[in-house]
Amino acid sequence: MSELRTATLDQSHHGAGRARPDSRLTVQRGLFSGPDVEIPDEMYVEVVSGHAERRRHHVRVGAYGRVSTNTYFGRFPASYWQRWTTATSVRFEGRISGTGRVMLRASDTNGVPRTIAVHDAQTEDVRLEARLDRFLDGGGLWVEIVTDDAELLLHDARWTVEAPATRRRTNIVICTHNRADDCAATLGALADDREALRVVDEVIVVDQGTDAVDTRPAFADVAETMGAQLCYLRQPNLGGSGGFTRGLHEVVTKAGDQPTDALFMDDDVRCEPEVVVRLAAFAQYTAHPTIVGAQMLNLLHPTQVLAGAEYAVLEDLTNGHVAPGAVGESDVTSYLPDGTKNVQDRRVDAGYTGWWSCLIPVEVTRTMGYPLPLFFQWDDVEYSYRGRANGFPTVTLPGAGLWHADFPWKDWDDWHRYFNLRNAMITSALHSGFPARHVAATLAELLGRYLLSMNYGLAATLIRAVEDFLAGPEVLDDGGVSATGRIRAERSRYPETVMHPISAAPELGSAQMPVVRAGGKPTRMKAVWAKRVVQQVTGRVPFHEGLVGAGEAHWWHVALFDRVAVTDAGQAGVRVRQRDPETLKRLGRDGAKVLLRLVREGEDAAGRWRAAAPGLTSAENWRRLFGI
Repeated sequence: MSELRTATLDQSHHGAGRARPDSRLTVQRGLFSGPDVEIPDEMYVEVVSGHAERRRHHVRVGAYGRVSTNTYFGRFPASYWQRWTTATSVRFEGRISGTGRVMLRASDTNGVPRTIAVHDAQTEDVRLEARLDRFLDGGGLWVEIVTDDAELLLHDARWTVEAPATRRRTNIVICTHNRADDCAATLGALADDREALRVVDEVIVVDQGTDAVDTRPAFADVAETMGAQLCYLRQPNLGGSGGFTRGLHEVVTKAGDQPTDALFMDDDVRCEPEVVVRLAAFAQYTAHPTIVGAQMLNLLHPTQVLAGAEYAVLEDLTNGHVAPGAVGESDVTSYLPDGTKNVQDRRVDAGYTGWWSCLIPVEVTRTMGYPLPLFFQWDDVEYSYRGRANGFPTVTLPGAGLWHADFPWKDWDDWHRYFNLRNAMITSALHSGFPARHVAATLAELLGRYLLSMNYGLAATLIRAVEDFLAGPEVLDDGGVSATGRIRAERSRYPETVMHPISAAPELGSAQMPVVRAGGKPTRMKAVWAKRVVQQVTGRVPFHEGLVGAGEAHWWHVALFDRVAVTDAGQAGVRVRQRDPETLKRLGRDGAKVLLRLVREGEDAAGRWRAAAPGLTSAENWRRLFGI
């Protein structure tokens, strides 16, 4: 039988062609513009030819026009639904005024399109159905509208699936710390979308800051709208892991025997409420309890996806790697050289998913425990890898996204780096063979780069991270609170850790900061390394002063200076690095000692972390930290 067929109408339900609310579940809404005017409409629907009026809940296609929802938010991720859920078919539904053709289109793993069904519209409802049986390796579904000599209006569009026998509950958990206005705005975005909010049983806000969210007038408006649906909790700052875990604990405790999901969401995102609809719906149908994550879109570049899916290399202490075949740091409204749209047709697997928006079923937590009390950084990575070890996959769902501050615009020289390094070692100890010599060699290379590029505070941060990893699980007794204060105090001893306005750069006037561009990357890296060591120790550097842009602040370039202003990644100011041979030697000796300890004691330390993990992730430990 041909896959191409003409849609038929079912007039038996209330509202022509519309299914009863209890017979089908909306798994994705057809939206045609974003929640904010700063979001390009092309993320939702593309005008291929002619003219179209794009609004949030409708699109009006003028005569002799063509539009397509083969876009980031307009596509239905058929491959992911076939691979991970029990659904066997999906239906596109919508209401139409005017005349034209509505075509249900599909792609394969290579992006080659085909037509599934066609509806000739004449002011009636449309229902186009596709079986989820030819998308296992990749491909998606979308609709295209073509008009002749009259316009067509499509509204109330949605993708529906036959309702599951058992409905899961969804509870949103927002963790916040001194971002009261941002958090109130995120809550407001959710409250303004009543349809998305109806998917949710409860919205739990865990406020760990001194600038309380409930002091904002916008919060009062949200509280009035949500009523009993809003739960607002205050607690001391236990970092992101502590805030999210408090909300997760509330969800697990209240769930009882009811299948329930906790949907984490950052406080400082530009919220697309549709993410709630799509993550919650996908979780209704997964064949097994699954951690489901949204994709992160770059706030400053709203058409860019950070990564279609990510994984970590635990032995190298690195994360943020883009899965092969996934989109990453690219404009998803653009076209590739072969003429296909830059959307993710190939289905890819995720090693982990970020907690900017991530859904966790209570079954996962009850089986393997709560997140580690890592304060923040790598807590999301560790939880997904632990999930995989316990039989729970992680899926990053295309088309479920929200906007978060661009990672490349965040400077690496920050106190956060302590947690990134320490928690990477902990995660590696728990979920890899933890080859101590290899880990030590990886850290030694980082330490050398920091020292040669005069990042002395960053070098000290690395040394402290290794020391605390070797100290063992006791460093997490307070959930990371004391470590935060200590590392900030230690870093304050190094002047280059402080960012300054460029007009107030210490000991550098405007005429002393000529831009010095980096050359090509050296090919004989070991020889360059040795040369830079001699130059930094003896002071025989080519440049006395200058300015280096953030994108060119490579260690082998910055090491050529006696004093240099380096632009902060966020472009707000500069950090002044000053050659200090004595500090270099001291930190080099301290680093060598602690890395030698890591080689000798690393496997034993890893064993202690593994032995302690069940206790650290237990409800009892977290209740102690929460003080409840």
